[in-house]
Amino acid sequence: MTTIQWYPGHMEKAKRQVTEQLKRVDLVIELADARIPLSSRNPMLDTILQDKPRLLVLTKSDMADPDSNEKWLQYFKEKGTKTLALNALQNKGEKPIIEKAEEITAPIFEKMKRKGIKARAIRAMILGIPNVGKSTVINRLVGKKTAKTGDKPGITKAQQWLKVGKKMELLDTPGILWPKFEDQLVGFRLAATGAIKDELLDFEEVALFVTGLLKERYPSVLKERYSLDTLPGEKRELFEAIARKRGCLQAGGYIDEEKCAEIILRDLRGEKFGRISLETPQDWQQQNEE
Repeated sequence: MTTIQWYPGHMEKAKRQVTEQLKRVDLVIELADARIPLSSRNPMLDTILQDKPRLLVLTKSDMADPDSNEKWLQYFKEKGTKTLALNALQNKGEKPIIEKAEEITAPIFEKMKRKGIKARAIRAMILGIPNVGKSTVINRLVGKKTAKTGDKPGITKAQQWLKVGKKMELLDTPGILWPKFEDQLVGFRLAATGAIKDELLDFEEVALFVTGLLKERYPSVLKERYSLDTLPGEKRELFEAIARKRGCLQAGGYIDEEKCAEIILRDLRGEKFGRISLETPQDWQQQNEE
């Protein structure tokens, strides 16, 4: 199995900048992908942020399995994590974030008021891994196209302060991964959803991971998408069956593995399978028990 990793130099620089700017903000808004809520959370943030008030926003919730969304919200509630599920493509996205930010930072502003300090806007830092939907969320909050958006990771390369009406000032930061994925399943989930540069991936291995998971959890989706009457037992046989259905054949009838893998990943990222999630709270419980 290929080891998946991506930690370019600008991410180390961004980590240092985040640490330096923390004292200037009241709140950290951490974004995670609703399809992979734990895999898309940078474990270094707990050390970096320490006791700084934090709001976890699950982006792309409209792409995730609705049942899974509910389970994750319950999971984080039980952990005492202030959490919102957000559909970043809907215009109403900014209001819940501002309301939750006001609720979380209320003690800070009460303290300032008692000291006679004049009220000001909430200063928040927005953090997340690459391609988690950060720029889209920022554009909703700010109300205009300020941040660049795209489906490729690593678009934001520098920090910038942005105004969110009169209620909030937002510090945008580049997406930051971490130096080593202890669990390679995390790497495969991140690769599947586009958080890692495609140029660094073995597409075939990532596609095999995706089809294996779909076969286990969403078999009818897989059958319907690729017009399969039955799903072969072995991952490789399933992959080849999809390749034949999609005409991914070379001269002599050989499978064009790269073309087939690209189709599968494009279908996943383009929501051709409908609303699916790649991990559940139960997955992590099982991993911790092993």
